[in-house]
Amino acid sequence: MLNESPANLIRAMVAQTTAAGKPSDLVFGVVTSDDPLEIKIDDKRTLDADFIMLSDMVRDYEVDISVSHMTETKGGGSGDASYESHAHAYRGRKKITVHNKLKNGEKVIMLRQAGGQLFYVLCRVAEHAELTGEWS
Repeated sequence: MLNESPANLIRAMVAQTTAAGKPSDLVFGVVTSDDPLEIKIDDKRTLDADFIMLSDMVRDYEVDISVSHMTETKGGGSGDASYESHAHAYRGRKKITVHNKLKNGEKVIMLRQAGGQLFYVLCRVAEHAELTGEWS
């Protein structure tokens, strides 16, 4: 079940909810540990990874992209290490990592499965806690 697509997981949760006659609930939580993942949902309950499923909006994942552009024109160096100003094509299908992993202190919105045993983390409540990429 954990390897299925997010859409299929949500469909399964909705089907189980309908069959149980109880609606699923939106639940708010706060990440208290990012490794291992733990999310506190109230003063008495903290969920661990066994009860949590993650959408791509809150986990690191890899994705293929297609690129087609030229690098910046650069030249430089001195002596034997000098090089002429040049640019080159950068094209093709590339794999990138999207860094969406939850961090301590972030607030999340979850969908609780009927019966309350499984929680699907939909998204963060606000912006990422910290962004550390080189482009800003």
